[in-house]
Amino acid sequence: MLISKNIQHKIFKGLIFLAFTYFFVLMLRITLFYVPLDSTANFLAIKQTEVEERPEYLTIFHIHVYTSIFVLVAGFIALFFNKSLKKIHRWSGRVYVILTLVFSSISGIYMAFFANGGIPAKISFVILGLLWFYSTYRAYQEVRNRNIMNHRHWMWRSYALCFSAVTLRLWKVILVYLFHPNPMDVYQVIAWLGWIPNILFVEYLILKNKK
Repeated sequence: MLISKNIQHKIFKGLIFLAFTYFFVLMLRITLFYVPLDSTANFLAIKQTEVEERPEYLTIFHIHVYTSIFVLVAGFIALFFNKSLKKIHRWSGRVYVILTLVFSSISGIYMAFFANGGIPAKISFVILGLLWFYSTYRAYQEVRNRNIMNHRHWMWRSYALCFSAVTLRLWKVILVYLFHPNPMDVYQVIAWLGWIPNILFVEYLILKNKK
């Protein structure tokens, strides 16, 4: 018996929800490494030069880490409930936009200048931060102008860039498992792999959606 399109759609959404839940839990565990505040916890252990020489670094780092986990879930909720539960969609969208524009993207751009992996990685993360800020602002601008389709497409772009926090780590696991590269070489590669495939995939979906 053929499964109806409605049931297929529900199964697909259920699988997406389960996948997101899995990745969210992983990201939450990473975030909790920095609770309570500790200037040597996890990733910060290799950033002691920045911690000691730049008084603002630690504060901005924690702002980025703590707000990004809320951005990740707020963006997913806004996209997942875009056609149902309108109030949840609107409020989660507002949380996503405010946190992204005021805290997460700005702090991410700052941190990009101190990224591991040298100039290539720094350039990539700066571009990522700028594109994330811009696409989020455009999504906000379009919904204010009631251009719902454009708003949706810009939100897709924004969240694809936001989700690089997850895909970057997935690529890192894959590359280390397959090739055992030098750690700094990994940063140079995943800095770009973390977000470029995401945005290309979304652009494909947007083109398909417009047809």
